[in-house]
Amino acid sequence: MSKNTEKEALIAKIVDAIQDTKGEDIKILDLTKIENSVADYFVICSGNSNTQVSSIAGNVEKKVRNELQDRPWHVEGSENAMWVLVDYISVVVHVFQKHIREYYDIEELWGDAKVITVEN
Repeated sequence: MSKNTEKEALIAKIVDAIQDTKGEDIKILDLTKIENSVADYFVICSGNSNTQVSSIAGNVEKKVRNELQDRPWHVEGSENAMWVLVDYISVVVHVFQKHIREYYDIEELWGDAKVITVEN
């Protein structure tokens, strides 16, 4: 499997896991054309509560582990579940509570990225 095919499979599995747990406003930011970016792709979504944010992040980890045999390099933010980051190195998942997402406006920070909006 090529690196791009692996990334595409990972992104598809992440989006599937987010949709399973009713994550909202899913966007994929393609950072591959941005020099010195921290990853190739960001997958961003919102949840409505700490519980939902935790559930979304947990389901992403579980589905990717069970179906692709991959584990995140790092997970951050699980303690308060306002913004959980699941880092697969080339693909980083950001699960936000809505008001935290609005505050940090990560899509605007990476405004040069190609944005793909996932329909629910």
